[in-house]
Amino acid sequence: MVTVTRGKVYVETSVISYLTARPSRDLITAAHQQITHEWWETYAPQYDLFVSQLVIQEAMAGDAQAATQRLQVLTDLPLLAMQEDVRTLARVLVQHGGLPAKAIEDALHIAVATIHGMNYLVTWNCKHIANATTRTAIADICQAQGYEPPVICTPEELLGE
Repeated sequence: MVTVTRGKVYVETSVISYLTARPSRDLITAAHQQITHEWWETYAPQYDLFVSQLVIQEAMAGDAQAATQRLQVLTDLPLLAMQEDVRTLARVLVQHGGLPAKAIEDALHIAVATIHGMNYLVTWNCKHIANATTRTAIADICQAQGYEPPVICTPEELLGE
């Protein structure tokens, strides 16, 4: 008998932003928002969702009303600790070329998800995180450090159909 366990998903800030933002007039952004809503309502409940203090900090930024909406969504999600090994792995990701120095926050998201053994890191940040080139470099660096990285994907890739 095979036991099926719920996957653990680290939800990066961009997903929360797309979930709570006013509908966009930009077609691609609007499509991402719709996919995010579908994932959140239908598929996210199949997983154990987690965030970090970094997600909370990023969600607090900007317009106060929008920040309140983002924080409301995050209220019941467990926080993963940002301990020293997370910061160390983030620095290694930047130092070894997995991400540019200006993307240290993105490296922290990847590191916290990796250190805490998440199965998935879900994001709409396709510039530095969910990017075919960076995903390979990130995986190689994490594995060289003795960690198994999460599958980095967008909500669309995690629709589960």
